[in-house]
Amino acid sequence: MTDEDLDRYAELASRGPYGVAIGSALITMVEPHPGHEYGYNRWYEDDHFYAGAMAMPWMFAGRRWVATRDLQLLRYPEKSAVAEPVAAGCYLSVYWINEGRQDAHMRWTVGINKRLNRDGRVYRDRTHVFTAFQQHVAAAYRDGAAGPRDVHALDHPYAGLVLQVIDAEDAAGRDRLADWLLDRHLPGRLRAGGPAAMCVLFRPLPLPGDRMTYVKQVEGVDTRLTLLWFLEQDPRACWDAFTGLDTEVAAAVPGARVELVAPFVPTLPGTDRYVDQLR
Repeated sequence: MTDEDLDRYAELASRGPYGVAIGSALITMVEPHPGHEYGYNRWYEDDHFYAGAMAMPWMFAGRRWVATRDLQLLRYPEKSAVAEPVAAGCYLSVYWINEGRQDAHMRWTVGINKRLNRDGRVYRDRTHVFTAFQQHVAAAYRDGAAGPRDVHALDHPYAGLVLQVIDAEDAAGRDRLADWLLDRHLPGRLRAGGPAAMCVLFRPLPLPGDRMTYVKQVEGVDTRLTLLWFLEQDPRACWDAFTGLDTEVAAAVPGARVELVAPFVPTLPGTDRYVDQLR
């Protein structure tokens, strides 16, 4: 690397936003092909989590989550526009990107993934079930100012996460859905003593045309909301609190449909814990 290259780093750091806020997220749910569970996990733990994500500029937090077979069987609805079959996608990775830096990060991630692919550092035996960069919309909290903020969510030792995906009829319907969620639904669900400490809302962003070919273009850019519920309990211990979300949403917002409600627990970094429980 030349002195001129190094000078560019200083120049880039000297301008643009650098506040402590989530501007966007990368949310990616992946299914390793049968027989490749250990190989995929070791590649992601030892290489891709860092080289393909955390080493990139403006990505300031990340965490992996896993759905063992018993957790996969809790998912609903049975017919999902997100996962087919609904149990597909046993690993979920979530990353936070600084506010105002999505475009710069995207340029870097396209470049580095092309390089990783060329160098043979991309694991082929996997399927991207649900992968999208997502714009941060809002966050709701159970404990107000007394609890962790959304920027802390991937570092705080939460015991579980629930991924919820909702589709509205159109863009106006999504606005109504977001208003209902923030004004009515989430305050009631994030009740004192309840298992969920926060819920963070996102809307999907389109992927660039020069993305890697194994990642399909994002669906529902104008109509979809993605919710991440962060839990202080194992989702198996509190799953009753997350049943019936599909009927509740449909009754409150005409035309809205829950396409996925999926529980996960955190992986233990550097280990193969849970890999033998995926099938």
